[in-house]
Amino acid sequence: MPYRTPRDGSELPEWKDDLNATHRKVRARVEHVLSRMKNFKILRDDRRAASTLADTVSGIANLHNILLDS
Repeated sequence: MPYRTPRDGSELPEWKDDLNATHRKVRARVEHVLSRMKNFKILRDDRRAASTLADTVSGIANLHNILLDS
């Protein structure tokens, strides 16, 4: 979770700004990956048991990586 600006309006220390920048970059990547995975019909219309969701997502991630390599 990113650090918030203090209520008194003072600036965050530089190390907190750096952590917030890293957090933004990681979060953006994760959001892009999740949105891309939703393009796969198997996830959009997923009616599987919750216990199989991890295997499904892993399979889709592998297929996505294969598409990137070709």
